[in-house]
Amino acid sequence: MRIPFDRVKWVTSSFLILTALIAVTVVPVHIYRHGIDAFQWALFLFYFFATGLSITLGYHRLFSHISFKARWPVKLFTLLFGAAAFENAALDWVSEHRKHHKHVDHDDDPYNIKLGFFHAHIGWLLFRIRPKPPIDNVADLEKDALVMFQYRYCQRIAVFLGFIVPALLGYWHAGSMGAWTAFLFAGVTRIVFVQHMTFFINSLCHYIGRQPYSSDNTSRDSPCVAFLTFGEGYHNFHHSFQHDYRNGVKPWQFDPTKWSIWLLERLGLVSDLRRVPEERILLAELTEVQRRIERGLPNNADLPEATVRLAQSTQDALQAVLARVCQKKDEVQAAIKNKVALSRAAIRACRRELRELKGQVNEGLRGACAP
Repeated sequence: MRIPFDRVKWVTSSFLILTALIAVTVVPVHIYRHGIDAFQWALFLFYFFATGLSITLGYHRLFSHISFKARWPVKLFTLLFGAAAFENAALDWVSEHRKHHKHVDHDDDPYNIKLGFFHAHIGWLLFRIRPKPPIDNVADLEKDALVMFQYRYCQRIAVFLGFIVPALLGYWHAGSMGAWTAFLFAGVTRIVFVQHMTFFINSLCHYIGRQPYSSDNTSRDSPCVAFLTFGEGYHNFHHSFQHDYRNGVKPWQFDPTKWSIWLLERLGLVSDLRRVPEERILLAELTEVQRRIERGLPNNADLPEATVRLAQSTQDALQAVLARVCQKKDEVQAAIKNKVALSRAAIRACRRELRELKGQVNEGLRGACAP
């Protein structure tokens, strides 16, 4: 296979490859020889959470989707530590992410999963597939003085806050060896962890998981990825309702970014949290169940004559479930159209029935696919 060297983004590729190599070779040897104390762990964890949440809460939910409004201290913090994640300036990051949502799974999607897992995960950063498109979808952010300040000085902020400050703190704690450890652990290793957490959302969340809200695109809900990415793994919900400040919309779903935004609201630092009405979420789930049934109904004409009778019983069962799903869907649509908010008790009852219907759908589809 010929590597397209003429398309390599040399600066980005060199940084990503070099930091990853240091993290898996130099860092383990250094820790084995010199150990690592509680201060270094605390510094790593602070930087890990500060930079990780600056991407998920700041770059993603605040700046990309405007899912809430934030006061300047929150903006400044997420812009500074977002730069220290070495994922480019917020203006560039947001532009690419908005293009992803607008063109998901198509040619203009920067991290199109249809071009392969590697491309969606990191290949789009290593290689230039086509000329860089103009930054023409962030006019709102170009009016923000803090965002533009970070855009102008992003690399300087990244190096200073991401490498120099940890090293200085390490030196203050334990001299030159402490500085070297902090540089390697809270600096290099932490950057590799946070970056690949972000990359997993572009790759794994379009590759594995469930699609309870929509199968119109490749986005998927993955609790495992949510655990690794501060709650960003509920990606099928996010692509269905991208302006909601929540990704893990159910109370039990792991979404530290959502909890952080909620806490900041209680502290008066953010406001105007955007939430999709429960009726619309329920309607999306009902629509997707309806779609699954209609796709899975067996075509008796394509079946051997000996199995037609068995297929007919499966088809009858699925048609009965489909009728109930359509009835529920019509009820919810009527409520939305008439601007009638369903009570929480009604929504809970409908969700219970929906879970029962999903079980019947799965059983029926298994029967339809059986030889």
